[in-house]
Amino acid sequence: MSNFIARRSIPRRTFLRGVGATLALPLLDAMVPALSAGTASAATPVRRLGYVFMPMGADMTRWTPPPGEKLDKLSFILDSLEPVKQYLTVVSNLELRNAYPGTHATSNAAFLSCARAKHTESNDYYLGTTVDQVAAREIGRQTQLPSLELSMDMMQTVGQCDNGYACVYQNNLSWSSPTTPLPAEAHPRIVFEMLFGEGGSKADRAAALRRRASLLDFVKDDLSRLNGELGAADRARVDQYLESVRDVERRVQKAMADVKDKSLPDLDRPVGVPASYAAHARLMFDLQLLAFQGDVTRVTTFQLARETSNRTYPEAGVADPHHALSHHGNDPDKVARMARINRFHVSLFAEYLQKLKSTPDGDGTLLDHTLLLYGSGMGNPNVHDHVNLPAIVAGGTAHGMKGGRHIRFEKTAPLANLHLTLLDKAGVRVEKFADSSGKIDGLFEPLGI
Repeated sequence: MSNFIARRSIPRRTFLRGVGATLALPLLDAMVPALSAGTASAATPVRRLGYVFMPMGADMTRWTPPPGEKLDKLSFILDSLEPVKQYLTVVSNLELRNAYPGTHATSNAAFLSCARAKHTESNDYYLGTTVDQVAAREIGRQTQLPSLELSMDMMQTVGQCDNGYACVYQNNLSWSSPTTPLPAEAHPRIVFEMLFGEGGSKADRAAALRRRASLLDFVKDDLSRLNGELGAADRARVDQYLESVRDVERRVQKAMADVKDKSLPDLDRPVGVPASYAAHARLMFDLQLLAFQGDVTRVTTFQLARETSNRTYPEAGVADPHHALSHHGNDPDKVARMARINRFHVSLFAEYLQKLKSTPDGDGTLLDHTLLLYGSGMGNPNVHDHVNLPAIVAGGTAHGMKGGRHIRFEKTAPLANLHLTLLDKAGVRVEKFADSSGKIDGLFEPLGI
């Protein structure tokens, strides 16, 4: 017993290092100081926030769950969430008043800012600091990356995009200030290098990682030394984590190699990413999981597609461009095809939630200790409205999230109220966010955090 009490814990911020590479470790038992059970310590699970944006609203008739507070039965669009139903709450009748007069640009820009975008086509654009960046200033200070901004599309469009609005509003979900948009990255290889490269410039890190066969080969000497300090359970946990890293790395490398043999069918898709949308999206979700697991960042945003995207989704059985379908004119066949796209996007989010649920983290899982918001800045895209927005809150059971429920407001409530509530549960204390009128009651159990 005395040896156990005397042992020194491994620091929470422990890395495996090689020349030009660094690999953060997941939370391990060896990071828990002796006799610290039940007390605040370096191994206390951290709070995380993730935001996933779905463009161009949804068919709300196929999105909205049946009446009742409990999610006894999921709707057509949401049915892939059944395995994680107890970890999520659907929130209905939220609105974005500052997104009007009703455009694609303001749908994207207001989703995380709840602010009114200055109507301009020039570089005098002005919006507001987004909720993810409010969180990053507080809970991102101790991580390698304060936040991680991802997308699925190249952001090559410049100038006017929608009704006299500069393209910056459509291209960027995250803004660190009203005048500072944060570009999102769509290329998995570049994201991988951001997470695991070390030293020198961005180009130096990228070159160092590409020179070797595998990141794990680069850090194997450090790994051998670490294994001598770990127990069997921790070694198994590290092995599982490293295999996940290697799997992501293999998929990134395969996508790069496939460029030589395949044409590029989608001009929005960067060169060197997986050929199918689903494979690309799964890889981007997995990179977010690794970033959370290694505590590289605690705040992520992910844009599933740009507003006005004309992507087609043959994997969902839909050959029509998404934007054209969103202006369906109430044609039942077009609405049904748009709903299949909505359902496809949700299914990818559902897979991500299941992976978070199966990944241990402290006294629970990554899903227990992460709050995620999935939604859109539009309700009915056919009329460009910003009321009755599709919104799902997932995870966060360690913070008292009830789950398995449907909250529907009788009168419309600001989306900013939901943002304010999630900030509070992530440990970020602000009195007001944008046009918020208060926090949402009933989303969480009255637990301390």
